[in-house]
Amino acid sequence: MRRVLFAVMPVMVALVLGACASSSPDVIQRGDAQRLSQVEDGVVLTVRNVVVDGSQSGIGAAVGGVTGAVAGATRGGSNAESQVIGLLVGVAGAVAGNAIERMSTREDATELLIQLKGGERRALVQAKGGEMLLPGDKVILITTSGKVRVVKAPH
Repeated sequence: MRRVLFAVMPVMVALVLGACASSSPDVIQRGDAQRLSQVEDGVVLTVRNVVVDGSQSGIGAAVGGVTGAVAGATRGGSNAESQVIGLLVGVAGAVAGNAIERMSTREDATELLIQLKGGERRALVQAKGGEMLLPGDKVILITTSGKVRVVKAPH
């Protein structure tokens, strides 16, 4: 059983880490590189700190459940006792794995209300990046493949 645990653990960790992705305006997805983007000028009207809730894809629960079940099944004296312990620890592992996934994919973000040059207004939530945006800042909205990010306009 320990061999199974040590063989499965690196794969599970890789799956969990692979599920983590950034939505920071400072990180550009590989598929968006070298693509022409639409750019609009605007001015920041309001800035509000928000939190983007973490994802619950089920990967964390699966990893926690399998890891807990394998670890729990190696404990206990009799075969029936090992199975019961494995089941209970597996359920606890699934709950813990789900919570860990949700908390680890949670992001601090900013909700921006922007006045475009043409008078229209846009609201956007994006992860916090390296630039601090404040009301009155001139910005550009960059739209690439349907995704929008806001950065300070060049002077």
